[in-house]
Formats: sequence, C-alpha cells, structure tokens
Amino acid sequence: MAQVNTCLKLIFTIFNVFFAIVGGVIIALALLSQVVTHVDGELEGRTAGLIVLYTVGAVTMVIAILGAYGAHRENRVCLIVFLVCMVIGSLMMLRAGIPAVSARPKLERVLREKFQQLLPLDTATQDVRNMADRLQGQLHCCGLFSYRDWEDEIPASCECDQMEQMEGKCQSVSYREVLMQDTKSVYIKTCFPIILHYLLMFSNIMIGVVFTLAVLALLGMALSSAMIHQLRHPNRAVVLMTVPAIFTTGPPKYQELHNPPGY
Repeated sequence: MAQVNTCLKLIFTIFNVFFAIVGGVIIALALLSQVVTHVDGELEGRTAGLIVLYTVGAVTMVIAILGAYGAHRENRVCLIVFLVCMVIGSLMMLRAGIPAVSARPKLERVLREKFQQLLPLDTATQDVRNMADRLQGQLHCCGLFSYRDWEDEIPASCECDQMEQMEGKCQSVSYREVLMQDTKSVYIKTCFPIILHYLLMFSNIMIGVVFTLAVLALLGMALSSAMIHQLRHPNRAVVLMTVPAIFTTGPPKYQELHNPPGY
C-alpha cells in the first residue's frame, strides 16, 4: 500500500529526472570546455577544473538515480541517503561558489602578473617556450602581451601566411638577425587576451554549475524531507490534493423529499 502522497511522489520523480539531466549537461559542458580550451599545453587550472566537472556530473547522475529509485520503491533508506547527499552537496557547493565569485574579478590581474614573470620569452625555460610556441600556432597570436616578448628571436609560430596577410591579421615588424636588419609578418593579436577569454568562460561555467547545483540541492532537501516524514507517519491523513468537508455536496433535494413505498 502506498504510504506517500501520489502528487508528492510524482513531483519528486520529475525533480530527479531533471537532476539527472543536469548531471548529463555538466558532463557535456566539461567535454565542450575540454575541446574549446585544448591547446596542447596546460592552461592554468584547466585539468583540475575538468576533473571537477566530470566528477560532479557523474555524482549528480548517481544521486538522481538513487532518489528516483527511493521514491518509486518508497524506500526510506535510499531517501535518507539522498537527503544526506543533498545536505552535504549544498554545503559544498556554497563553500566552493562564494569564494569563486569573489575571486573572479582578480583573475585577470593574477594571471597577468604570473605571465609577466615569464618574460622575456626567448630567455625563459624550454618548457615555457614550447608551450608559448604551441599556443601561438593554434591561437594565431604572437607573444603574450606583444611580439616584443620574444625580443629578436621571434619564432616561426608567430609568422602569418599569405592568406592571413590579405585578411589583415598580420603586421610587419623589424628585428635584428646577426649583423643585419630583417622584417617578418607576424600576427597582430597577442595571446594573453585569448587565454584570458577562455579562462573567464571556463570560470563562468564553473560558477553557474555550482550555484545551479546548490539551488537544486536545497529543493531536493525539501522534497526528500517531506517524503521521509510521510513514510514515518503512514497513518496520518494526507492534506495535499484533498477537498475540504465544508465543500462537499449533500444529496439532491428530491431524494430528501422522496418517500419509500408503503408510506
């Protein structure tokens, strides 16, 4: 015999279906971010952020399945585990989201200071030079803040082809090679604004996911608490979706005046 209000069970099931869809969307966003920010080099915090997104998406789907099963079977243990997960999840999301929002405006300044420590690029470590070289080749940019970041050793990854020169994406710069002056056609765009754009986009995705999950966790706490309460008190009259007695209609007037046979 069903112990939980049918309407409440339906709402909770729909919530868990939506919760599972959100988990799938988070995994899809992680895949999209991985493709968009792929530069054959390690961007700041990229791998850690992707791991967090994949983990959160998978855990969200598992918890949603647990909640849907508990609602369908009216299993109190599953619902209690779901409630505990919602409480922990909401606290974790708020703990991660609030500092992330406060730190976002400082991201550009921190990243700029860190990149400026790598200059000039021609005297940086081989790993930094290789990563900068790959970034320039894939993002079609030259230098972090200017082509002068390479001083007189501008690499081939900064050079444009004829098609890009015709499209106005290049500039001619002069540099010293051995004992003579020479010119190169290099990209006008620098790499720092492009890297910053991708990192801000990734940060916005993370913040949106965190606060969306926090709101859903609070809603899940309320619904699962209501179901657990009804399972603990199965004999209590259900108030939802019932018609008050004062609005019930009595028998028709003609039945009250009708006399049975024999009178």
